[in-house]
Amino acid sequence: MPTPPATAPQPPAPPIPLAELLAREDLGLRRIAGPADAELLWVHTSEMADPYPYLLGGELLLSAGVLLTDPDRYVARLVEAGAAALGFGVRPVYEAVPEALVEACDRYGLPLLEVPPQTPFTTIARAVWRLMAEARHRELRRVTRAQQALATAAARPDPVPAVLHQLATQLSGRAVLLTARGEEVHAAGRRPHPEAAAALARLARVVARERPGSPASATDTHGDTHLAAYALGGGEGLVLSLATHRREPGDHTVAGIAVVLLSLLAAPHQGADAADRSAALVRLLLGATPAEVAPLLGPDGPWTVIHARRSDGTTPDALTAGALGASLGSALVDAGREDDDETVRVLLPATASETPPHPGWTLGVSAPAPLPALAAADTRAARALAHAEATRTPLKVDAPVTGLAALIPSDQAAAHARTLLAPLTPSLTDTLRCWLSLHGSWDRTAVALFVHRNTVRQRIGRCAELLDVDLNDMDVRTELWFALRRE
Repeated sequence: MPTPPATAPQPPAPPIPLAELLAREDLGLRRIAGPADAELLWVHTSEMADPYPYLLGGELLLSAGVLLTDPDRYVARLVEAGAAALGFGVRPVYEAVPEALVEACDRYGLPLLEVPPQTPFTTIARAVWRLMAEARHRELRRVTRAQQALATAAARPDPVPAVLHQLATQLSGRAVLLTARGEEVHAAGRRPHPEAAAALARLARVVARERPGSPASATDTHGDTHLAAYALGGGEGLVLSLATHRREPGDHTVAGIAVVLLSLLAAPHQGADAADRSAALVRLLLGATPAEVAPLLGPDGPWTVIHARRSDGTTPDALTAGALGASLGSALVDAGREDDDETVRVLLPATASETPPHPGWTLGVSAPAPLPALAAADTRAARALAHAEATRTPLKVDAPVTGLAALIPSDQAAAHARTLLAPLTPSLTDTLRCWLSLHGSWDRTAVALFVHRNTVRQRIGRCAELLDVDLNDMDVRTELWFALRRE
């Protein structure tokens, strides 16, 4: 006895609810047995006594009962083949639908439709295909809108939570980014029942790529909640998990778009020389000097240091910081330290293109520096960031020494700067530098240094006393600025 294929081919369009076909008044169809919640994938006409071998599953089978002799066995075979519904045409073979067929369909739970004599089977088939085409059009429009919304979210300053929020909105459910151990990294949407949430975490562990052969995705149901989990290609062990109360055509496609975006956002931006850079880090940790590891970093040097803070004052997480680094073109990202967890630091090859402003971020960029001078470049990037925040500009680049100042050898300039600024403490030196860079603005200096404006006035007054100079004199300011730039 032939059996249906294990995996039926996909239909040309999304399934349509049986209720939509019954709502077509021009067809005159009437459900007289079985449930009303079936979904139709195909239309097939057959007058065989047993059409089982020729059914794929999900069909609306149309028949006039030419060879119908045993209604019970006939319906049982249709249900076994996976048929969605039976449409029975009255006349010319039968004047009415046989009562035994009605009883068998009720018994086996197969929807039975009465097809009136004036409705040709081809008209029903044409109506089904038209409904499927309309459903396909609606699905494509929905997927297109979702794709645009997700892409817009991915371009936001906080792309990972923004994408999750948009995905939860599009699917009317819960979207969660989980680690392989089931820990929440980000989440959006209404939280499901605790038992469903636990089931979602278990499903995430199934697809987390911690062992060979793990599936890329998995689905399950918990009560009336549909669950799905997708492994992110770029995130180590990260899983996108979804919980929705209904599953619509296009949901899987929308989720797939989000998986691609989140994989890119969560992936480390690694180049071909990632192994050499890892080796350089290991050697530094083992005590090598920057000069010794510089050759491993190859031709990408010199380097630019970038300091970044969120414009809205919020603290960025590791994924958001990593997304910023990826957009800048570097995987060398420090998401924050214990003494300053709001600042993201990015190390970028100076050969990269010019750093553009990033919406939602304030950036301070150092001038290019060789590896041994990165500590000084880090300080200059911090000053540039403070300047950008004080002046409310999205980007400040610390310019290299050029012009007349570049004519003096750096060692002589540094020696002069140390002598001139020797009376000042580090705190006073930083305050004077910031104040001069902001053209003597008390308020902007206070913003940049996170102190009160009266504190700035007191410190600048103390600088004038210790240096015994008039800070209102432009010549004095110019010489001090030169020294502060070359110390």
